[in-house]
Order: sequence, then C-alpha cells, then structure tokens
Amino acid sequence: MDSNYKTDWWLLAFMTGLLLYGFLAIFSATTAVGSIELFYRQLAWGGIGLFVIAGVYYLDPMWIKDKVYILYVAGLLLLLVTLVVGVKVAGATSWIRIGFISVQPSEFAKITTILALCRYLSSDSTDITQIQHVLIAMLIVLLPAGLVMLQPDMGTVLTYLSFLFPVMVMAGFNAYYLLLLALPLVLGVTGFFSMWVLTGAAVAGFVSLVVLGKGFRGMQVVVTALGVTGGLLTMRFAEQLLQPHQLKRIQTFLDPMLDPRGAGYNALQAKIAIGSGGVFGKGYLEGTQTQLRFIPAQWTDFIFCVIGEEMGFAGSALLLLLFMAMLLRLLWMASMIKNQFVELVLVGFVSLFLAHLVINVGMTIGLFPVVGVPLPFLSYGGTALIANMVMIGIALNFYRNKRDLGY
Repeated sequence: MDSNYKTDWWLLAFMTGLLLYGFLAIFSATTAVGSIELFYRQLAWGGIGLFVIAGVYYLDPMWIKDKVYILYVAGLLLLLVTLVVGVKVAGATSWIRIGFISVQPSEFAKITTILALCRYLSSDSTDITQIQHVLIAMLIVLLPAGLVMLQPDMGTVLTYLSFLFPVMVMAGFNAYYLLLLALPLVLGVTGFFSMWVLTGAAVAGFVSLVVLGKGFRGMQVVVTALGVTGGLLTMRFAEQLLQPHQLKRIQTFLDPMLDPRGAGYNALQAKIAIGSGGVFGKGYLEGTQTQLRFIPAQWTDFIFCVIGEEMGFAGSALLLLLFMAMLLRLLWMASMIKNQFVELVLVGFVSLFLAHLVINVGMTIGLFPVVGVPLPFLSYGGTALIANMVMIGIALNFYRNKRDLGY
C-alpha cells in the first residue's frame, strides 16, 4: 500500500472517545426514567455514522469540491421545505418528519455552507480584498442563516455565524475591516440582553477597532454608533423580534430567579448538578439530579450536566481535553495539507465544533442563555451526530488524499 494513503487514527481515536462519553451519559440520563430506547437509538445512529464516515472517506476529494455548489443549493432547498412542511419542536420549526424519522436539515446545511464558502474563497477568481467578493462570501453564509432564523432557531443561527469570520480571515481578509462589518451586527444582537451588556460590547468593540486599525479613525466612531443604535432598537422592539420563550430565556439568563420554576429552572438545576459533582463526581448512575430527572431533556442540550454530576471535575476536564485534542488535530491537518480549500474547510469545521462546545457548556454553567445548541458527539440526536461524523469523514478523506491535494 502506498505510504501516502493513510488513515489518521488519532482523529478517529479522539472522536471515538467522545462517542463513548456520549453513549455513557445518554444511558445514565435515560435508564432511570424509562426512556432507555433513546440510548439504543443513539447507538444505532452511531453505527450508521460509521458507515457514513467510510463512504465519505473513499470519495474522490475533487468530487467533493466540484459538487459543493449543488450541495449548497440542495441545503437551501431543504431549509425552505422545512419552513413549509416542518414540524415545530420547542418553539422552532426545525424538523422534517420522514416516516418515523425526524431530520433537522439545518445541521447538514452547516456543512454545505462551509464547503460552499471555502470553495468560493479558494477560487482563483476571488479577490478577498475587493468589497463585492467580501459581500458574496458573507451572503453565502447569511442566506441559510436567515432561513434558519425564520424557523426561528437562534442557537443554530449563532453556530452558522461562528465559522464565517475565522474562514474569511484565514482566506486573507483583514481582520480590522471584518470587524468594521461585523460590529454593528454584534452590537445589535447584544441589545437582546441588557444595557450593561450592550455598553460593554460597544466599548470592547471600539477598543478592538482602535488596536487593529493601529490608531483612532472617524469611521470607528461611526460604526460603533450604528451598532449601539441598532442595539437600542433591538432592546426597544425585543418583544416583536423574538418569540416569548426566547425572550424569557434571555431574561432568566441575566437573573434565573426571575422565574425559578419556569424559564430559569433548567439553568438553576444545571448549575446545581455540575456543582454537586465535586472533583470526582457522585459515581456513574448515582447522580441525584440526573437519576431523579430534575433537568428536563438532560440527554440532549444538558448532557454535560450528567457528566459534571456523575464524573465530576476530573471527568469533565478529560472530556474537554478530548475535544481540544480533536480540534488541534484538525488544525494540524489544515497546516500540513498545502491546499487552500482544504485548509479553509478544516478551519471552518474547527470553528463550528468550538462554537457548539463553548455555547453548550457555557449555557449549562450560566455563561450563556439557554439557546438549544447540542454538544457534538454527546447530545442525543441522530441528525446532529451524523452531521458531525460527516465532517470527521471529510477530514479523514483529505488526510488520506493529502498527496493528491498538494502535500
């Protein structure tokens, strides 16, 4: 066998470790409450995911690149179909039911969006220093993100935005100008929280502009002022812009005791579960918050609580180390394979995984509002699991074909 065609067993090992963590946590979260069938479903999805990885692994990487735009359009069409015939779950019309299976198209559309963005930015005809090319790149991401916002699923929208700026900077766009474009949008979103959050973000954004721009310029004041104005308008019309349950989540994020038995319940119970785990945890299947089901949906968005309570700080730290090892391995691949498309795609994957990790863990310990973002490879859900494994399969494909890709 040609030594240039190898499997990255390290990446597979890190992914397998995360999958095992997820299976253990889901078993614990479901076995005591009579929902063990969810554990077996997740096992089945994991098995299907392995076949999917194998299929993606043996694809021609040039086929992946050539079909990117077709896949991107297919993703957009699925998002449109979801808006028309989708099923509403937890206030968002994000799912399509096919027989006895429910599919969340926005998870797969993330991958096609990353691939399309990277294909465009790595094209010889794209000059990232020209404003029209910058706007097209942003539109590639904002179009599916806008369709997801109509569902409305704000948590997923945040994950779409997470890879846009890192990929564009990696493609050569000046971070200063990128911040000029992004700051009004960021400050507009902070208006959903509070005046203090908006003020802090405005000061931090303005200082960042001065530092990146290597000095004070009038445009920095204009951009910051536009962002603050947007934030104030958001604050004024928040009730019209968000669904009631979304607004309640933000309010209870700032003060969970505003509604300790309602919107603030999950956040309070999550912190109790994780805090009570101590250094080494209460023991597997021994977590009281988990086994007595004080946390609703503890096998999905709040799966980290199970680990924090039953495995403690040590088990949680090992989980985070596995995540970091996987992300660093993907970045190592990006630096090793001398192909711009591959480099940008892998950076996009890392940004997306990292956003999911930070938002999910952050909302369980009170650093972020509860926005419904799953923990990759751990949270229950077949669509998300398959999508995550597809990204690993693409990375393995790139590594296997590194010689042909320019290594």
